[in-house]
Amino acid sequence: METKPVKKFTAFHRLLHWIMAIAMPVLFITGFLRMYWMSKGIIISSVESNIANVSKEQLGNIVKSIRSPMWEWHELFAHIMIFSFLARIIYMLVKGIRFPNPFKSQIPMKERLQGLTYVYFYVFVFISAVTGIAIEKGFFTAYKETIETVHKWGLYWFPIFILLHIGGIFLAERGRQKGISSKMIGGD
Repeated sequence: METKPVKKFTAFHRLLHWIMAIAMPVLFITGFLRMYWMSKGIIISSVESNIANVSKEQLGNIVKSIRSPMWEWHELFAHIMIFSFLARIIYMLVKGIRFPNPFKSQIPMKERLQGLTYVYFYVFVFISAVTGIAIEKGFFTAYKETIETVHKWGLYWFPIFILLHIGGIFLAERGRQKGISSKMIGGD
């Protein structure tokens, strides 16, 4: 893929970027809460230590009722993320927008890092989306635990991407792409 400079981020391009920028932290936070602070074990332990004589069935219902709204938000924003991700790929293909090919031998290090960050982002979102759909729809039940484990890796991929993205913006603003942040926020 050749690098094609973007003179202006269209309103649609910016909209997709900011939809994903909102969806990703919501997915991260709801996933983090479900895995750690509001995990099934923590809620059960808290209920059992505060309420005597609670049956397993009652505990299960309590856990589900506490975690259900969080899970609904996670699924809603997962659908939003998948839709915007697919729309962005289609948009980039239609508009001919390319990012630097990080596997070319003769490209500057900055462009190689930019390309690797894009590859990282698209692979990370694709894997998270596919495993999330498999979990939601009950596909590949023989591999359920493996799929869930891979899906949960998103909790660790996300902060790495954010650091790479912010680092890339910082370098771009200090280099030849000065003003790229304001173009992504308000256009030209």
